[in-house]
Amino acid sequence: MIALAKQETSVDRNQTVEALLPKIQQQARIAFRHELDERRQELIAEVIANAFLAYVRLVERDLEEIIYATPLAQYAIRQVRSGRRVGCKMNVNDVTSPYARCAKDIMMESLHRRKELHGEWEEMLVENRKAGPAETAASRIDFGDWMQSLSKRQRNIADTLGSGETTKSAARKFGVTPGRISQLRQELKKAWEEFVGEV
Repeated sequence: MIALAKQETSVDRNQTVEALLPKIQQQARIAFRHELDERRQELIAEVIANAFLAYVRLVERDLEEIIYATPLAQYAIRQVRSGRRVGCKMNVNDVTSPYARCAKDIMMESLHRRKELHGEWEEMLVENRKAGPAETAASRIDFGDWMQSLSKRQRNIADTLGSGETTKSAARKFGVTPGRISQLRQELKKAWEEFVGEV
């Protein structure tokens, strides 16, 4: 009989969590509405997990009467924003830790995403005997930032030239003379050197 009473209590508590869930999800969606879709879904799931743990802690302390969806959601959102994830250690020295990224304002970006934004050029910046992995990574990041500093037309011309097209075919593509393409190539070279401080 005692075991059955405990099971009934846990069923009642789960139903309460289910009743709070739509409001928690709604607030999490609003809080992370500016994030990219995949990241937003991940953060919403983190908020739900965090809210559920907070709910369980309150129930264990017999404080069910003070549980409301809005404060629970706001608490969970603050926890997630500060990098406190369910099941993750809060290691401030690990750059992959969400907690460390929040605490030290570290920004991580996927190289695959940068490739989508900046074309195939970054793949050409490969290691050689003179440059180590750190210098290569720095060059790839600098190159992406430099490409972003160019106008759209300059980026298109740089991508075309970087993909190995001849001066004549690039001139036809952009409706200018081959001489102008040669000038633009020199201008792009000079702009890169100024960007990285080689001038």
